Formats: sequence, structure tokens, C-alpha cells
Amino acid sequence: QVHVVESGGGLAQPGGSLRLSCAASGIVNSITTMGWYRQAPGKQRDLVATITSGGDTNYADSVKGRFTISRDNLKNTMYLQMNSLRHEDTAVYYCKVHSLYGSAYWGKGTLVTVSA
Repeated sequence: QVHVVESGGGLAQPGGSLRLSCAASGIVNSITTMGWYRQAPGKQRDLVATITSGGDTNYADSVKGRFTISRDNLKNTMYLQMNSLRHEDTAVYYCKVHSLYGSAYWGKGTLVTVSA
């Protein structure tokens, strides 16, 4: 079992920055790929970015060049640095963690609101 907790959400102005964190606990030595997803009101949950245990990254086109995903395997923590925020980045951001045993674990999400 892996427990996942997101933090760092809040209110930011357009053009501003926020840094999200995702802390994993439990059977952390089984963690492989980690990822950020987001769900805006009335919309489906979409991929934002993923990072493998080896550090390979993948981004949604909408965030390329603005967001940076990273992880600290010693701290079992993943980050999402969000710069040049836009109104359309407003959403609940979720962390998803994959286990080498085939399971996936979600956090409860953290709300990001971009507004002047």
C-alpha cells in the first residue's frame, strides 16, 4: 500500500507561479512512475506530466515550457513547478503513483486557482 498526499495548491495571479508537492509513504520502494493530473470543474481528469523512476519526463502540450516535473527518490516526493500560470490552469491537481506490482494510487488532490 502506498499513501499519497498533495500540497502546495492555492491562489495565484495570471503569470504567477506555484510549486506543488506529492509525498508518498508506505511501500515506497515499489514506486515506479509518478504523475500529475488535473481536473477542472465539469471536465474530465487529464494528464499534466509524468516522471519515471529514472527521471524520464512527459508533458501535456498545454503545459510544455511552463511546468516542470521532478522527483526526489530519497524523500519519496514529487514536485510540479508551475510558472506563467493561466486562468485555464485552474483545477484540482492530483498525484498518481504507480507500483511495480501493478497497482496505482491517487492522492485526494490540491486546488489551484489562477485569478486576478
